[in-house]
Amino acid sequence: MRLILAVLVFASSLAFAADGNWPRWRGPKDNGSTDVGTYPVKFDADSGWLWKTPLPGKGCSTPIVWNQTIYVTAPVEGKDALLAFDWGGRPLWQTVFNAEKPGKHRNGSGCNSSPVTDGNLVFTYFKSGQLAAVDFAGKVRWQANLTERFGKDTLYWDYGTSPVLTERDVVVTLMHHGESWMAAFDKTTGAQRWKIARNYTTPTENDHSYATPIVTRHAGKEALLVWGAEHLTAHDAADGKLLWSCGDFNPEGNRNWVAVSSFVLAGDVAVVPYGRGSRLHGIKLGGNGDVTASHRAWQRKDTGTFVPSPVEHAGKVYLVRDRGEVECIEPATGKTLWTGALPKHGANYYSSPSLADGKIYAAREDGVVFVARADAKFELLAENNMGERVIASPVPVANRLLLRGEKHLFCIAAAPAR
Repeated sequence: MRLILAVLVFASSLAFAADGNWPRWRGPKDNGSTDVGTYPVKFDADSGWLWKTPLPGKGCSTPIVWNQTIYVTAPVEGKDALLAFDWGGRPLWQTVFNAEKPGKHRNGSGCNSSPVTDGNLVFTYFKSGQLAAVDFAGKVRWQANLTERFGKDTLYWDYGTSPVLTERDVVVTLMHHGESWMAAFDKTTGAQRWKIARNYTTPTENDHSYATPIVTRHAGKEALLVWGAEHLTAHDAADGKLLWSCGDFNPEGNRNWVAVSSFVLAGDVAVVPYGRGSRLHGIKLGGNGDVTASHRAWQRKDTGTFVPSPVEHAGKVYLVRDRGEVECIEPATGKTLWTGALPKHGANYYSSPSLADGKIYAAREDGVVFVARADAKFELLAENNMGERVIASPVPVANRLLLRGEKHLFCIAAAPAR
């Protein structure tokens, strides 16, 4: 009996390791969705949650989960910090760094970038320029200040690009007016592997980007896909070398078309929002050199999203636009499959939506979290007021929904079946 119990516990732990982790901002597949689990519909600030725990300061980063431990960044007494909580919401530790560089936007902070883990270390980056690797006990393995090393950012708003991990390195990007760059650092030692310039001439502010890269494959090797400065580019993860580039996202030369929303991959197509919510592009992956003329699969001038990033699930792409319009897109053609809309309100959507259990979770900036059915058609299921601003993305993981508010971290589970 003991042997059987031990086997069951071991099998359960393996299942959690495979399906119960959310290691980075957009989840294990970088698409904002999960195929596993049952998730809640109705909840609010006062009831329906398993637990909520106070946070020490305002941050907009999304929590990550590894082996039933939750990691999130937040300022602690005016300093950048990484916090760890157990699966019951109890604080485990907090690792504090140097002084926070506060946010400029009403929804911004010095902790906009989400942490990322490879299962060995947790990597964080802050608006202050602090990059660090922290072990699962909260000990700093190495740290470096990239602002001191490479210079201050000139971004109009608060730095929000999250670091990404290759097999060997942690990669940070900064795209702004001036010298834009990508840099890779050895995950174990923090030694700088490479740094490349990524500069393009654009109309005013269009060289600024808040989007997060995606690690993919090109010709059988690791590659980094990067969006910003009106170009989608692919780079060799080993040395940062440019593999291919697609431009012509703004032939009219419009100004202030800054890249805020990240792109999403659907098979071999990158779905790229642009134009402050007015454009949507489908770019085929692959090729060499300038693929602008050959790899644009389609483009739309009647839809898109400015701030919230799209979700991909089961071969479809879902948009929650800045004013609450919802749209399901066929990524191969750009065709709209269905549309819907969340209730009209004066508040915008800054959080990127997530999809789980056939449901879209979309948080409005005033803290109302909507749940909508997203199968063959749109159906609004619930409107949940969390009582505080919500800018981070909802995290559906291991039958739990994590919501990071301005003041609290909430954990919610689906009601048991009767």
